[in-house]
Amino acid sequence: MPRKLYLETFGCQMNVLDSELVLGQLRAQGYESVDHRDQADVIIYNTCSVREHAEQKVWSRLGELRERKAAEPNLVIGVIGCMAERDGTNLFKRHPHVDVLCGPGELDKLPSLVHNAVVTGTGAKGERQIALMGNTSRRSSTLSAAEDTLELLDLSRSISPGDEVTQAYVRITRGCNKFCTYCVVPYTRGPEVHRPPANIIEEVKKLTDAGSKEVTLLGQTINHYHYKHGDGRETSFAELLYQIHEAVPDLPRLRFVTSFPRDFSDQALQAMRDCSRICRYLHVPAQHGSDRVLKLMNRGYTSAQYIDFIDRARGYMPDISIASDFIVGFPTETEVEFQQTVELVKRCRFKNSFIFKYSPRPGTIAIDRFEDDVPEEIKRRRNNELLAVQQQVSAQSNAELVGQTLEVMVEGESKLVSRQARSAYPASQVELKWESRQLTDPSPVETQLVGRTRGDQVVCFQGDLSLKGQLLDVQITSAQNLTLFGKLAEATVSQGK
Repeated sequence: MPRKLYLETFGCQMNVLDSELVLGQLRAQGYESVDHRDQADVIIYNTCSVREHAEQKVWSRLGELRERKAAEPNLVIGVIGCMAERDGTNLFKRHPHVDVLCGPGELDKLPSLVHNAVVTGTGAKGERQIALMGNTSRRSSTLSAAEDTLELLDLSRSISPGDEVTQAYVRITRGCNKFCTYCVVPYTRGPEVHRPPANIIEEVKKLTDAGSKEVTLLGQTINHYHYKHGDGRETSFAELLYQIHEAVPDLPRLRFVTSFPRDFSDQALQAMRDCSRICRYLHVPAQHGSDRVLKLMNRGYTSAQYIDFIDRARGYMPDISIASDFIVGFPTETEVEFQQTVELVKRCRFKNSFIFKYSPRPGTIAIDRFEDDVPEEIKRRRNNELLAVQQQVSAQSNAELVGQTLEVMVEGESKLVSRQARSAYPASQVELKWESRQLTDPSPVETQLVGRTRGDQVVCFQGDLSLKGQLLDVQITSAQNLTLFGKLAEATVSQGK
């Protein structure tokens, strides 16, 4: 009888991809994935250290398992990802019932760790399976990714018949060399390592053949991608984009995240302009509008340089959609400096921004170097004010799209509809209604669907659930600050252009 595995993921898209790859390897060893942890013999949390809120969720999950572990000693509990690497074995002091600990730089070892824990009865014996990078020396930035055992994790990617691959991720780089003072990623994921172009292209082809219609390339600072071949040739990020676009003509959409504003070449912008199937969307965190604060953050650019990049991007592609990230309340931030961030948001007219209050993160430079001296109430006010400004900018940008017909990737039923259904009926009744409808009513079901444009705008419209995963033309009829609303322009699936 197969062991049942529950895997929950917190944090960024890179963690989502890591979970998919790990899940594929564990399935190959005979583990069966389940949707609820109460059904599982093995429970794994893939964790994030970038935001405090994500960490608190993990601590809560682990605390909830304490009593079950005492009652079921053979239950295997694992913590993987950035929290595992950053906290190391100190994590056991708070949660001694955890059995497996694996950092993101060691995920190639996770299947054997879990196997050892299950077969040897690690949980019952009080033993632990641990694989942590410990420092950033395991893989240097000059190490050939083809010789890296983590590369085998990406290459071993398996796609099962039931897997949802319409929208998929492919990693092109690992790690980060930026050492922003508020960020723990360089310490938990190690230095930048760039994958061979041939391996990336092969993975995109495999996903496209399996039904992917949108592939997102991933990297902490993705535009810094460069791969040095054995014969001395180098492949730049721009060249990689051209190569994928040419080599996989059946893929309708190619996008990438996350970009670093410094050193984003004109050649990469030209590739986005020239290749019609590359989405004209950029996620480029600015983090702040004050040059002094940017220097404290060790971002390596000024606000003027950031604005210059935004202007260059729009010069190549006037219709490009741009999103950003900001931190308010960074140590010593003044009101004048916060207003500089406000002005930057107004000036750059972002599609949306992810805005966070600064909180000291263990393991970062900032927690040791700077006193967290901005009061919480001021952080909260600035956070709300910047959110309001961004919402106003987003509403204006969305209003300009009303009347246009946009290509939308249908992701499924709107969350608002799902929430309303759950509030109207007990969960069990909702499940029975769906099961009954699937068994007795084979006809399409009209509901409010949600999808995304090439510019990553969220669009809601009425349609059949059977349209999930398709590319459709939707005429935009109205707009709010975060959402567009429309109607199907035609019932045919758009072809990748």
